[in-house]
Amino acid sequence: MADNQLYNQFLRAKQTGQKKFVVLIDPDKVRLGKIHKVLEYAMDAGVDYFFIGGSLVVNDMLDTLLKSIKEQCNIPLILFPGNSFQLSYKADGLLFLSLISGRNADLLIGKHVITAPFLKMSPLEIISTGYMLVDGGIMTSVQYMSNTSPIPANKEDIALCTAMAGEMLGLKQIYMDAGSGAREPISASMINTVSGGINIPLIVGGGIRDPKKAAENAKAGADVIVVGNAIEKDPVLITEMAAAVKENCRSVTLVDEGHSH
Repeated sequence: MADNQLYNQFLRAKQTGQKKFVVLIDPDKVRLGKIHKVLEYAMDAGVDYFFIGGSLVVNDMLDTLLKSIKEQCNIPLILFPGNSFQLSYKADGLLFLSLISGRNADLLIGKHVITAPFLKMSPLEIISTGYMLVDGGIMTSVQYMSNTSPIPANKEDIALCTAMAGEMLGLKQIYMDAGSGAREPISASMINTVSGGINIPLIVGGGIRDPKKAAENAKAGADVIVVGNAIEKDPVLITEMAAAVKENCRSVTLVDEGHSH
């Protein structure tokens, strides 16, 4: 297993008020021809990381995709696995997801036991992540495949206590997700509540369709903003969303500097 280089970047960013912008790529949905455009926009826009994964990934496609991205750009690749078969040593790191919002023991620890020996031997940096599914208004792939109920969108107290428990259990970061193609993104109010109760990085994704919402999430306390579906439909959005997120971290830093005088 690799050292904590990627995780330390997340941590440092949180401590200094910098915001990270991530493009989520689902190997099942990506045609290699189209990926060039996405990579071009991502490099120009200063995208921080690619998360690679989906609910039904076919492995040959995963390896091919990672190799293709590596040949064209140096943005770090972090696996965001939908199941324990989605492993590839061609990535830089892996979010070791424990589904703490659900009550499916297999996705809390069961699958992890099976993959642990492979990951221990791998060159991947393993980042333990508390994964919280929040109701996004429709049945998502994650909800269906995981056979768990999401946290209701208006139950901020449940979200907060779940995230705090994850941190106390030693998980290194929290990922709140409304799921791929969610009708409703996670509210700024819930992000704000959860962010205020934990000291580890908070990743937010699902249903973010425009720069305004990306900026709102960053302002509300999300440290890492993840966008997937919207970009699959319109790669040009990468530029606008990245700018909205980065603009926000500059304002955070300026406010901090104002306080220090």
